[in-house]
Amino acid sequence: MSLKLPYYMVYPMPLAYDEERVERRDYEYMKSLYPNTARKLIPFVEEECDRCECPCSMMYDEYPDRLQLRMMCRRICDKVRKERMIDLEKEGASDDKWLQELVEVMLYQELYKRRSDDRRARRKFY
Repeated sequence: MSLKLPYYMVYPMPLAYDEERVERRDYEYMKSLYPNTARKLIPFVEEECDRCECPCSMMYDEYPDRLQLRMMCRRICDKVRKERMIDLEKEGASDDKWLQELVEVMLYQELYKRRSDDRRARRKFY
């Protein structure tokens, strides 16, 4: 007597996608723990990444160009200053070098996440 298993038990591929969902939830939770100033910057960083995201974008290069990354950071900072989302005087900084550095770190982290998601999406399951 041979016992046949249902199709979903023979090929348990959906479980592989569950790990991706858990990683996404963990990533979103960690972003929610950012300090208020950094949390205000998230939409600007994501918008800039969305603007530059296409299959041939430099963000998916093996070694992205540092000058292009700095230009992305500068565009984000200019947009933040223009919309006055962060009151620089209230934050206690006469110069906004700290803003440039914070945006740079957040941008690199977002790029890393998007690059790893792209690599995961390109992975083939045979």
